[in-house]
Amino acid sequence: MRFFRDNGLSVVLIALSLFTIAGMLLTGLYAYGRELTDHGSGDLGLVAYAKTGHFLSALFENWESEFLQMSAYVMLTAFLFQRGSAESKNPDEPPEQEEDPALKHGDPEAPWPVHLGGFAKWLYSYSLGIALGLLFLSTFVLHLCYSSQAENAEALLHGQPTVSIAEHLASASFWFESFQNWQSEFLSTAVIVILSIFLRFRGSPESKPVAAPHGQTGA
Repeated sequence: MRFFRDNGLSVVLIALSLFTIAGMLLTGLYAYGRELTDHGSGDLGLVAYAKTGHFLSALFENWESEFLQMSAYVMLTAFLFQRGSAESKNPDEPPEQEEDPALKHGDPEAPWPVHLGGFAKWLYSYSLGIALGLLFLSTFVLHLCYSSQAENAEALLHGQPTVSIAEHLASASFWFESFQNWQSEFLSTAVIVILSIFLRFRGSPESKPVAAPHGQTGA
């Protein structure tokens, strides 16, 4: 029980992720199966569908936009401010996030890169943004590959010529897929940054205390 108390947020979010992926897989199989039937092709099984560009393109297209949002947010909040927002550092006070890790060199509870110093400490200092940026680039490439596969499968159904990955990268359809998700991620982030100035949710670390003035910045 202690494990679930200490890790409940991660457990629930991972469970919800798996549940919604399963829902996406089942509904996508039904939708794609109807499309194949309309074109006189045979049905696909669940495992076969899970390997198609139709499913994997949509999956990585969404992951790509999420990792873009998170990496951009982590990096932008290191340099930019929004007075009054629970999501921003206070522009008038030096935040603890900018504390020099060298001051904790002798702290036995500090992570090992802090003790090691040098490049390891520098890399660790920006590791969250770097990891999220790499996840974005990885899912962008996977989205591109499987989106190209999905487009070629659609082309074959209609007796049209297929395209290379490079041609698909230069196509308007691929960038439409990306931009339609990117814009929603940036908009939703802007919404929570601005709404957290004026609105509250008691008990959430993403909210300021209920009685905090609107001008208070940070949680």
